[in-house]
Amino acid sequence: MSSEAQAKVHLWRIEDREYARHEQRRGRRHAFTTIEPRRTALIVIDMVPFFVAENEYCRGIVPNIGQLADTLRDAGGTVAWVLPGAGEPSAVTDEFLGPDIAELFRRSGGEGPLAGRLWEEFEVHTGDILVEKTAASAFFPGRCPLPSQLETRGIDTVLITGTVTNVCCESSARDASTLGYRVVMVADANAARRDEEHNATLHTVYRSFGDVRPTAALLAMLTAPAP
Repeated sequence: MSSEAQAKVHLWRIEDREYARHEQRRGRRHAFTTIEPRRTALIVIDMVPFFVAENEYCRGIVPNIGQLADTLRDAGGTVAWVLPGAGEPSAVTDEFLGPDIAELFRRSGGEGPLAGRLWEEFEVHTGDILVEKTAASAFFPGRCPLPSQLETRGIDTVLITGTVTNVCCESSARDASTLGYRVVMVADANAARRDEEHNATLHTVYRSFGDVRPTAALLAMLTAPAP
């Protein structure tokens, strides 16, 4: 069976009461009404075979991530590929997961050059950022070089995509918000195991840490004429 035939898309939603809550607070549904592409980075988290091959929802977001990457590059923005790094063995992680599973996850990013570890449908372009993280979050201090690389490029807005929605993607969104970035969780370019887990994260991010937008809305924002 082809990867396309196996792909599946989350039935995502934000409850009307949450939209209404923010509309009452700030006078509009979405926090960010414009995006400056040159100050924006698409963050693609953990889209490696270990996760993508086993999850039909991960395969379902591949086209959206690819389209966002192409559009943002063309507009002068940055694409950042973040892969799981092995890191050092941890007694706490061994205790929590069991040593065999802990080691399995520690090696989930694969071996060899970073670009070759990504899911086969992606292509790294000149000018893209390619980094490893050794924590759930790509923005946790000391566990990933991503924030310093974004800083050198003057990035102030991050579009969070990848897997798993409710683990590494949510952790990255929370920490990026804490560091002062404008955070947008891309509703149909993140993947979890179930709709319930995916939507719980969208609720949390929209309520407290950033905006939630679908791919189509972001493509329109990235290609809109400058004000």
